[in-house]
Amino acid sequence: MTVNQQVLLTERPRYITPTANCFTIQESEAPSPAAGEVLVKTIWLSLDPYLHSRMQRTSDQARPVKLGGVMLGLAAGRVVESKHDGFQAGDIVYGVWNNWQDFSLPDPGKLRKVDPRVKQPSHVLGALNVAGFAAYLALYDLSPAKAGETVVIGTATGALGQIAGQIAKNLGCRVVGIVGHRDKVGLATEKLGYDACVNYRDKSFATNLAEACPDGIDVYLDTIGGHVTQVVLSCLNLNARISVCGMMSQLDSDKSRQKLMSADVLLKETMSRRLSIRGLISMDFFDDRFKDFQNDMIDWINSGTVKPLEDVVEGLENAPAALQDMFSGKHTGKLIVKVGN
Repeated sequence: MTVNQQVLLTERPRYITPTANCFTIQESEAPSPAAGEVLVKTIWLSLDPYLHSRMQRTSDQARPVKLGGVMLGLAAGRVVESKHDGFQAGDIVYGVWNNWQDFSLPDPGKLRKVDPRVKQPSHVLGALNVAGFAAYLALYDLSPAKAGETVVIGTATGALGQIAGQIAKNLGCRVVGIVGHRDKVGLATEKLGYDACVNYRDKSFATNLAEACPDGIDVYLDTIGGHVTQVVLSCLNLNARISVCGMMSQLDSDKSRQKLMSADVLLKETMSRRLSIRGLISMDFFDDRFKDFQNDMIDWINSGTVKPLEDVVEGLENAPAALQDMFSGKHTGKLIVKVGN
C-alpha cells in the first residue's frame, strides 16, 4: 500500500487568524485513477492569506472547505499516472484543488501544465501566479507607475510586495517599502533593492515615511489598510493613484495596535488630493492579461531582472503551523511548503 498523508480541516478558526489546531493529520491509502482521471503527487504547496476565508463557515470568495475534508490550496505537482488524454506521467502541473495531501485525483479541467520555459516550478505558485499577477496589474493597469515617480509598497517583503518592488524599480521609480517587523527593513533594502523601507510598528512611523518620500508619494499599493493607509494618505501627491490589493490589518492578531480610519477621512483626502483609488481582484483580468503577464514575468525571471524570494518549509505535516505563522509575519517572500521531490 502506498501511504497518503493528508491534512484535514477539522475545526473552524476560533480567532482572528487560523491556528494549527484547526487541522488533523491522518494517513490513508493513495487513490488510483479511473478512466479520465489523473493521479498527482504534490510537490510544492502554496500558503496564502485567502486560505483563512476558505476555512471559515462562510466565505465571500468561494465555497468553504468542508469540515473533515482535505484542505484546499494552490499547488504544483507531478503526474504519477494518467488515464486522461491531456496528460501523461511526468507532466508537472499546477492548480487549486484539495491538495494538502501526498496524492490526489484533481479535476483535470482545473490543472495547467507548467510552461517549459519555467526553470523553477515553485515560481508558478507566487511570482508567476496570483501574487505576481496582482503586482503586475497594479503597476501597469490600475495605477500605472512612471519613471521618476515615488511608489510605496505595503507588506514590502511579502509574496506580492517583493515582486511589486522589483517591478517598480525596473520601471525607474523610487521605491519605498512598508513592513511590520524591524528585521525586514534591511532585507527590503539590501536584498530586494528598495530605496528605503519603514516599519509601521515604530512610534515614529509617520515621520520616517515622510522622510523616506521627500517628494511625496505618487503610487501606493495598499495591502494593509487601517492606520497605515491613513498615514500614507498624508504623504500622497495631487493625482496620486492607489491600488487596494489586500487588508492585512483585518487579520492582525494584535488588535491593540489597530487604529481604524474613518470613511470621512478617506473621502476628504480623495477629494482634496484628487486621488484615483482602484480595488484589485486579479481574476477580473485573467482572460485579458494573464498570458501577457506570464510571458513578461518568465522573461524577467530568466534574465535576472526579477528575483523571486521564497520561504520554503519542509514537510506537509508542518503546513498547519506555517500557515499560522504566516499571519503573524514570521515569514518573508512567498511562503511555500515542500511536500515531495
